[in-house]
Amino acid sequence: MQRMMGLVRRCIDDYNMIAEGDRIAVGVSGGKDSLALLVLLAALRAYYPKKFTLDAVTIDMGLGMDFSPVAALCEQWQVPYHCVKTEIGAIIFDYRKEKNPCSMCAKMRRGALNQALLERDIHKIALGHHYDDAVETFLMNLIFEGRIGCFEPVTYLDRTGVTQIRPMLYLPEQSVSHFAQNMHLPIVQNTCPADKQTKREEIKQLISSLHDQYPDLKTRIFGAMQRMPLPNWEVKAHPRHKPK
Repeated sequence: MQRMMGLVRRCIDDYNMIAEGDRIAVGVSGGKDSLALLVLLAALRAYYPKKFTLDAVTIDMGLGMDFSPVAALCEQWQVPYHCVKTEIGAIIFDYRKEKNPCSMCAKMRRGALNQALLERDIHKIALGHHYDDAVETFLMNLIFEGRIGCFEPVTYLDRTGVTQIRPMLYLPEQSVSHFAQNMHLPIVQNTCPADKQTKREEIKQLISSLHDQYPDLKTRIFGAMQRMPLPNWEVKAHPRHKPK
């Protein structure tokens, strides 16, 4: 817990993610990443020099997932929980019968999430993207779209006034998985029909296949993203993290 909290705090400090008095929502899907972020930020509240409060928001896509264990976890960590019911799953898979559903699903979930935040007067959202997500997204953009880019550590959405932050960018996925197991986090089984059949999964497999020959591949890509730098990825101080 202490090591993970230290890396989260370092990322928050490097990119100035939290200001005094912030009310921050954690976007909780029920997966290991968002649950780990929820617990880490909830624990960090007691130690971080800038006082902030937390809420947790889930967009229920109507796919029959049970989020009651997430509600119990939020109660345990004294975080108000909001589960927003939607019909996104039915719209995409039943009505539209999308052959490539991920893009539209992501857009509709973002819209529902932003609406839920604004209804609750919350203007900052913490998302559970980690170190591996950043590297994979960079490669996806390069290989599938022919462009150099990635999501940003801090993103201000001027249309809604919501700021997105990603405090787990210094945490490798393996560390997040171990943390979720050790903390017995109540991971909700993903019932999406497209789960594990995405372009991201293809990139995961590609990186895995290259790992033995190029063990520093992810470290070099992540470092290049900060040094290039990609928009809003530059760290003023020399990056001190070394994910393992």
